Amino acid sequence: MEKELSIIKRADEFLQIFKKGEEFTKELLRENERLRFRIVQLEEAFRRVEDEGHIKQYKERIRTIEDALSSLRERYREVEEENKDFATKYLEVEEENNALANLYVASYQLHSTLDFDEVLQIVLEIVINLVGAEQFVIFLIGERTNDIVPVASEGMPLETVPRMGIGEGIIGNVVKGGEGYFSPDIGKGDVSGGMPLACIPLKIKEHVLGAIAIFSLLVQKKGFTHIDHELFNLLAGHAATAIFAAKLYTQSERKLSTIQSFLELLKEKPKIKR
Repeated sequence: MEKELSIIKRADEFLQIFKKGEEFTKELLRENERLRFRIVQLEEAFRRVEDEGHIKQYKERIRTIEDALSSLRERYREVEEENKDFATKYLEVEEENNALANLYVASYQLHSTLDFDEVLQIVLEIVINLVGAEQFVIFLIGERTNDIVPVASEGMPLETVPRMGIGEGIIGNVVKGGEGYFSPDIGKGDVSGGMPLACIPLKIKEHVLGAIAIFSLLVQKKGFTHIDHELFNLLAGHAATAIFAAKLYTQSERKLSTIQSFLELLKEKPKIKR
């Protein structure tokens, strides 16, 4: 009996040990499961942190690229503006070169003759073709009367253009002061009232010979440009020189003709009356 009780007791102890082992095993499994779940959480968190780092790097990289792109766009706009400026300046230089070439041809024509009427006709053609004037008058200071006399005109009869005194009106003041005049209102001037759109003095250095008064422009001409102002200055000097030279030549030719006639008279032998 005691032997059976001993066996039962041992069996119970074994069962107790087995139960404890079973519980320990279960607890170990639960702990292992908990640890594995924690590992998965940590791995996920690490992956999320790693992804966020990559995203941050990508964002920084994108920001850098956007800044570089913005800088390139700004530089492109600057270069585009510079190209527009260069194109505008190129056109201006080309216009100036064409104007200078035309003026060279015109000045050559002016100085190719010493005939006074031909010089005036050349000046008229230059003002029409280079300046684009429709109605204008060339005035010169009279040698004897000392007033301003119209000597050539375009777009109006010369006899309808009145004379005027030096210092009288716009044209008279231009001749007196030697400074050009440009009307702020580019419409149509008044010939009878002496109100031109522009008036350019004809002068050699400080000596004024007369003026060119423009009263209207051609239809395609909308106003005066800075190139026109340069042309006026150059043209006024060349035209004044050509007119002055032609006047001197004409006067010398007349004097020479008079002297020659006088010499011819002196050479003739007087007839002896019988």
